[in-house]
Amino acid sequence: MTKNYDLVVIGSGTAAMVASHRMASAGRKVAVADYRPFGGTCALRGCDPKKMLVTGAQVIDDVRRMTGRGVVAEDAQILWRDLIAFKRTFTGPVPGKQERRYADHGIDAYHAQARFVGPNAIELDGGDRLEAQHILIAAGARPAPLGFPGEEFLITNAEFLELEELPERIVLVGGGYIAAEFSHIAARAGAKVTILQRGGHMLPHFDADLVGWLMEKFREIGIDVRTRTLVEGVEKTDRGFLVRARADGGQPVTVEADLVVHAAGRIPDLDSLDLQAASVERDGNGHLKLNEFLQSISNPAVYAAGDAARMGPPLTPVSSHDAKVVVRNLLDGNRHRPDYRGVPSVAFTIPPITSVGLSEREAREKGLKFRMQSQLVPNWYTARRVAERVYGFKVLVDDETDLIIGAHLVGPHVDEVINLFGLAIRHGLTAEDLKMTMFAYPTGASDIGYML
Repeated sequence: MTKNYDLVVIGSGTAAMVASHRMASAGRKVAVADYRPFGGTCALRGCDPKKMLVTGAQVIDDVRRMTGRGVVAEDAQILWRDLIAFKRTFTGPVPGKQERRYADHGIDAYHAQARFVGPNAIELDGGDRLEAQHILIAAGARPAPLGFPGEEFLITNAEFLELEELPERIVLVGGGYIAAEFSHIAARAGAKVTILQRGGHMLPHFDADLVGWLMEKFREIGIDVRTRTLVEGVEKTDRGFLVRARADGGQPVTVEADLVVHAAGRIPDLDSLDLQAASVERDGNGHLKLNEFLQSISNPAVYAAGDAARMGPPLTPVSSHDAKVVVRNLLDGNRHRPDYRGVPSVAFTIPPITSVGLSEREAREKGLKFRMQSQLVPNWYTARRVAERVYGFKVLVDDETDLIIGAHLVGPHVDEVINLFGLAIRHGLTAEDLKMTMFAYPTGASDIGYML
């Protein structure tokens, strides 16, 4: 059976939801298709459920830091099964709410795998054929293939967030957001955690100096971080798993584990779409070839947004922004380009580490003239009040314009404070503008003037 639409959206995450609702509100006939539960990675398998687990770990960290400082809570612990049950009070209703919202907006929603069968057509695994003036690929991302024997034994981030019980020994393969955040959660829940990272340091997308300061926290809570260590295979044993790796100098490394987690990056989830049938081209890295309007270069009927587009950072706010740009281009013609200035990034370790704008290295490579303030300041009130030893910053200001060009923070409340630096970068506020702003005191934001 063939059905016709103005727009068909592949996926049901943030980008898909924003684009489909806006197009339907503009009077267009819209359909969405997703083989997974409606809601996408952020709401179901990523940001939101992860942050709920982080909250439990944060309470444990608060208690431990404040013990001996007027707080007594000797029995404080995470009951993993109960924490997961609490998380499900959020994630459980999401697919049903999404489906009702689609129905309320007059959007046809299909629970099915989609694949292209023509430049303007997709076929669903149930047999329906959907033809549309335009098709938006908003299919999200999936774990990157690892290419070593035994990779099938690794669980994904989605499976970790559904664990009924937390095993005693956990190995995380990779050293980015997932490894950093999940290790902080698991260690505070009582697991013995090992991270095997092929790169020279954890969290390569964040400032290396600040990552170095944060590593004190990894050591404090007993996380065994082994950098420059390449995993070569995973074997199943009678006691669990044996992870075989090789250190930078060639020395063999073996780690026993009850659970091995894939934390080595994600790639756009495109392989099942049969892009060739729609003449949608990909580059040498497997990413879609798009123009500045988020439109396929080889098939003007197809657009992409979010992780599928991979034009901006792979973050939820970027997915929403991309979707808004695509809709404006569909309604107005190609006149709108995405603007990724001032997009903050946060790894929700405890304490969190954040970044926005240029790094010190990027600023120097661009030949910019800038002044930089960088300090580790555990003696500042913001850190002392909560007995946190990790608190520091690096802020870059253009010498000629006084504009903020980069900010990098680690410590208490920086996941909120970084947004003010993002606001400054996106809207052209100067360092003097921030210094003259009267922030509520005492708050993390009230430290900004001293960082400039």
